[in-house]
Amino acid sequence: MVAQGNTVGVLHLEFERAADLRHDSEKQGFRDSHQRLAVSAASQIALLLASLQLRETLREQSIRDPLTRLFNRRFLEESLERELELASRKNQSVAVLFLDLDHFKRFNDTFGHDAGDRVLQSLADLFRTFFRATDICCRYGGEEFAIILPESSAQDAVRRADALRSEVKSLRLKYRKQTLGQLTLSAGVAAFPEHGSTFGELLKTADKCLYESKSRGRDVVTVALPQNV
Repeated sequence: MVAQGNTVGVLHLEFERAADLRHDSEKQGFRDSHQRLAVSAASQIALLLASLQLRETLREQSIRDPLTRLFNRRFLEESLERELELASRKNQSVAVLFLDLDHFKRFNDTFGHDAGDRVLQSLADLFRTFFRATDICCRYGGEEFAIILPESSAQDAVRRADALRSEVKSLRLKYRKQTLGQLTLSAGVAAFPEHGSTFGELLKTADKCLYESKSRGRDVVTVALPQNV
């Protein structure tokens, strides 16, 4: 089945052999009409499949960052709102990590923006192996990332962030046979319900903790205080 010049599937039909129908014009006509119907149906099915594939492609483009293939900010907000509703019903925790590569502008200025893109892609690859399949990894903007950790407490998130920070420091990246400098990561942690009840509150709190990590000298993890403290 072909639609818009692309093969999207195969429709297989079986009929009686032509030799068996040679002396039966009625059966031959019946077979021919079914073949025409099959061709018409295959054409319509191909168009429908192509439409579904295009819709899925557009959906992916609307929720993915094109450079890292991580989810984007829009998907982050949609997902966090959904996870908070689920956690509230199940009386569970949800944690959010805000992550930022330290001194990334200086890194870009030294090695060039192409090398910087390579670093961001390598970091995204690390996220895909480091975090669970149920965790939601997003590029928030520039060198900032946000991770949603369903069913995780603030303490769980701090442990994960510290482990990730060590993994990032151990990366040894090269670009065009040039060894790139060591990377470090700063992180901010907030969790539902102790640090906020809406996605806006949690993102704002995690972002505030991230900037506190920056002010503390970078390469550290800062977790928010409970709202009642």
